[in-house]
Amino acid sequence: MKLSVSARAVVSGAVATAMLLAGGAVADAASTPPRPAAAPDIPLAGVKAHLSQLQSIATANGGNRAHGRRGYKASIDHIKAKLDAAGYTTTVQQFTASGRTGYNLIADWPGGDANQVVMAGSHLDSVSSGPGINDNGSGSAAVLETALAVSRAQYKPAKHLRFAWWGAEELGLVGSRHYVNRLATGDRSRIGAYLNFDMIGSPNPGYFVYDDDPAIEKTFKEYFSGLGVPTEIETEGDGRSDHAPFKSAGVPVGGLFTGASRTKTAAQAAKWGGTAGRAFDRCYHSSCDTTANIDDTALDRNSDAVAYAVWELSE
Repeated sequence: MKLSVSARAVVSGAVATAMLLAGGAVADAASTPPRPAAAPDIPLAGVKAHLSQLQSIATANGGNRAHGRRGYKASIDHIKAKLDAAGYTTTVQQFTASGRTGYNLIADWPGGDANQVVMAGSHLDSVSSGPGINDNGSGSAAVLETALAVSRAQYKPAKHLRFAWWGAEELGLVGSRHYVNRLATGDRSRIGAYLNFDMIGSPNPGYFVYDDDPAIEKTFKEYFSGLGVPTEIETEGDGRSDHAPFKSAGVPVGGLFTGASRTKTAAQAAKWGGTAGRAFDRCYHSSCDTTANIDDTALDRNSDAVAYAVWELSE
């Protein structure tokens, strides 16, 4: 059907207006910074594979991965090999505690602003009485799988990413304190966030968020709110894990925890499920802290929360 002259004028005007609007939209899009890359889903199978490896290392080395024992050094070597293959720059830092040599493993992802560092860490040692799969294979495995996810995505954050696995935490935060105390003042001030993950797969889990730095706390709470999972402020391990030396040095800290020897209340069981009147982790610091001592749902949720916070805070 042909259009009359007047009709064609109307259509032409509409097209011109649409083109102007489209042009404006393009211009607006060009002037708007791109949204940060979304954090990937961390595969539970990958995290559990790391736990199986840590269990095998403990089994082959006297049943534990404690400071100064062969199982701990084997754990460090295992994780370092994975990070080296993934393109990280790794550093093994030695220290002495209780007459034995200890090790911290630090892994830096290339790129990002070296004056703005985001760190995620966990202690890798167990107590001598068990393999330490929840305490703290769970945090160590989640941090490792997040670091490997960074590599798989070839993520290019604005800030510099650093991951760490600490030794001799069970002897009094020795490894992390050694690291912090040896940082130059300038290097310490460049760390804008330290995220700590210690016991994140407890078999009767709670969902606890550190309340130290408001911005970091908000990040974790936003993640769990998106899942519809309520959280509580972490108090059982306050000052008892590797965030404490960083906090004492003025570094903003945060982290996650699913509970240790404290008893889950009826109100907490109503909120999270599980068994009231029972410890969050009945195998805390015991020989039964094996791969059977993990709640998959808690481990999966918290591993994804690790990645979410790393991505959000490094943009």
